[in-house]
Amino acid sequence: MELYKKNSFQCSKITTLNYSTSFSMGIKLFKKKYRMPIYAIYGFVRFADEIVDTFHDFDKEKLLQKFKEDTWDAIKTNISTNPILHSFQEVVNEYKIDHKLIEDFLYSMEMDLTKQNYKHYEQKKYIYGSAEVVGLICLKIFYKNEDEEYNKLLSPARKLGEAFQKINFLRDIKDDYHNKNRIYFPNVDLTNFIETEKKLIEKEIWKDFDEAYKGIMNLKKDVRFGVLLAYKYYLKLLKNIEKTPANEILKKRVRVSNFRKVLLYLYFFIRQKIDLTF
Repeated sequence: MELYKKNSFQCSKITTLNYSTSFSMGIKLFKKKYRMPIYAIYGFVRFADEIVDTFHDFDKEKLLQKFKEDTWDAIKTNISTNPILHSFQEVVNEYKIDHKLIEDFLYSMEMDLTKQNYKHYEQKKYIYGSAEVVGLICLKIFYKNEDEEYNKLLSPARKLGEAFQKINFLRDIKDDYHNKNRIYFPNVDLTNFIETEKKLIEKEIWKDFDEAYKGIMNLKKDVRFGVLLAYKYYLKLLKNIEKTPANEILKKRVRVSNFRKVLLYLYFFIRQKIDLTF
């Protein structure tokens, strides 16, 4: 079983490396004991997201339902023949992850199967389940059996997830609107997306970032530099989005170059090695 467990976590790691260079770099800056559990979380989240976002030629509702059933069965029985779910259940059971967080995440994935135009309260619910919850699960891993510290950082962790998700919405707005018929921003007419609306969204994100940053600076050093790297990457992405006119956002996906990502990684890697605090 130890070999199977090791193999399962390696599958989650490979999934993270294949799907996200930025998060992979951030995880590399965590103290070693935190890396595999976070890979397991990312692998689980990514598989669920893939079902609703890319399996267009298949019955996505049926596949997601099966994935949900397999998830709960894995958590209950402490075993799964799906290595991604096996590593995930290991983390859920070891770190005593609140099952309500998992339910809220899976509910957000279900919303993507049917929702097209999100009202304000629906957007809030979606962002909580799809992004804030993931941050809270990671925070639980960082602060195992440290409930007081966890509770202190709960709000900033949620704000960081909210900021990341809203930036994802702006980055992916072309694909979401044209290919998936999704409009995540309430009361926004994407047939006439104007600069003032875009700037209001960006202003909200900056506000979220400000609160999130205070929490990041209070994280333990074991994980702070990795989270800072993700924060700085998304900050750069937001700045690139700000420079892109509203009408252009709907025509192209704004990115951060791989060269810039590597520079960010090296910057925080060096600061971590010489123990430079912020």
